[in-house]
Amino acid sequence: MKRIYVYAAALSLIAASCSDDTENKLSWEIGEGIEIDYPEEYFAGGQLGTTTNNSSTAFKQPTASVENAGMVTAFNEGEYLFENDFNTNTSGAFPGLGPVYVRPGCLYCHPGYGHGARQNTYSANLQRNGYLLVIYDKKTDAYIRSVAGMPQTGAVKPFKAPVDESQIKIEWCNYTDEWGNKFEDGESYELTYPEVTIPATAYYAPVYVQRDGKDVEIPADEYADNIEVRLESTIGIYGTGLLDAITDDDITAQWKAESPYVTLNPSLWDQTTDTWKSYYSNTLQGDGTKYVRRYTYALSRGPVLDGAGANAIWNITNVTRPDRRYHYLDLAGKYYAEKSSKDPEVQAGFTEYINRIDPEKKHPEWHTGDLENDIKTYLTSKSLDVEMTTEQYKNLMIWHRGLAVPAARNTTTEDFQAGKQLFAQAGCATCHRPSWTTGSDEIHDPNLLFTNADMPRYPYQKIWPYTDMVQHRLFMKNDIRTGWCRTTPLWGRGLAEKCGSGTERMHDCRARNVIEAIMWHGCTAEGGKSDAYESVQKFRQLTKKERDQVVFFIESI
Repeated sequence: MKRIYVYAAALSLIAASCSDDTENKLSWEIGEGIEIDYPEEYFAGGQLGTTTNNSSTAFKQPTASVENAGMVTAFNEGEYLFENDFNTNTSGAFPGLGPVYVRPGCLYCHPGYGHGARQNTYSANLQRNGYLLVIYDKKTDAYIRSVAGMPQTGAVKPFKAPVDESQIKIEWCNYTDEWGNKFEDGESYELTYPEVTIPATAYYAPVYVQRDGKDVEIPADEYADNIEVRLESTIGIYGTGLLDAITDDDITAQWKAESPYVTLNPSLWDQTTDTWKSYYSNTLQGDGTKYVRRYTYALSRGPVLDGAGANAIWNITNVTRPDRRYHYLDLAGKYYAEKSSKDPEVQAGFTEYINRIDPEKKHPEWHTGDLENDIKTYLTSKSLDVEMTTEQYKNLMIWHRGLAVPAARNTTTEDFQAGKQLFAQAGCATCHRPSWTTGSDEIHDPNLLFTNADMPRYPYQKIWPYTDMVQHRLFMKNDIRTGWCRTTPLWGRGLAEKCGSGTERMHDCRARNVIEAIMWHGCTAEGGKSDAYESVQKFRQLTKKERDQVVFFIESI
């Protein structure tokens, strides 16, 4: 137990069952100082990474490391970049949007800095739409080649969106599990999942996939048999820097520890030798150093300075920076450019567009008068003008790495402690590993832009993210692409509603509450048995009071 001073306007220490009286919960706000003993898990982000703010701005707070390093101004400037929309200006504030984009800004996907919210329609300009389209080849599970890995549905005139979002259909379907969506005591729950369809007519360029090393065009009448679509929603970005401080060796040790008991992703891990088969490395913009994979559901990224957040401003908005002086287009790097260059409407508007983008004709190769060639040359250029400076990018990453984790709540209550014990007894803590201890937190930047002195750091902190940083399979209906998904951290999620974030859970927001999320972990009828099936079985054997205590615990960490 650690003795600290909590500033509280209201404090309730009444230990009552959350199943009997949900109002009797410990709560605290900034106010007058009260001395209280808290268990160590109260400090979810360790001493350097925890904020005691549990208001509507809880996800937005800087860590103590930001303040200790004198980086508050840089943090605030990075936050400014995150919170504002980019536009089509060629100068001034926030220029450079397009020519195609996923969103005009970051807050569309990360409302309140947290999880995206469940949607019934798809729109690039819809606030709280955290969905990213996942369009892939049914036969290989690989992304299709003719759109970007994060498919764009927005465009700056005269260009056209690679995917016409008006034709995207999201349908929520009911699902009945093997227990008939009922606990043994008769309490029922609902399960729903999204069915997402995009007709062949929605694609601007012809649809190509890669098979046996060759690009293969999929005819429109064969689209349904070959192309699959899924949704993946964003997660909260607070605490990402703390996860970055976990050592590669410790993550590797976790994979080794789980290897005897569960099948691990064979494309990433060799269970015969207990070694990595695939590392993350950036050979395109970076130095090619190999790192353990740790970020995104698909574990497609390594260090945070080359992670999803580091790329987001570029691949979401197409705003260039010194290490990204080219457009984020389709995976093949040619299909969108070829289609656009031959489009009469794009040709008709290109001269006006390019004169605005490059009024001084610094790039004469874009102004030859051969419209087809000019358009293709512009879209495939590797020497675009820089729209975000290195200093701005640095500030953005200071902000990204510097976001604190809200302290756990209700930690001294009977229900929290009972829920914690039941969570562990059910086996949930195997994948949702409670705590890690960070290493020396040496900064790793494949782009070789930043060093230890440039970023807030979190050496030797005990943190409580509730993730094992490993991929598992749940075998859900309309599951995530490949079926493998990194365990999502649970810390702070109980504050989602207060912070304006999406309150739903799971990778596609299919779970509208904690109970639904837990029960989606118990699938057996969709091609395999969930890695968490036994844990769900144990959860089902709990009384209603005990189930409520588990939920209370999860909402409090």
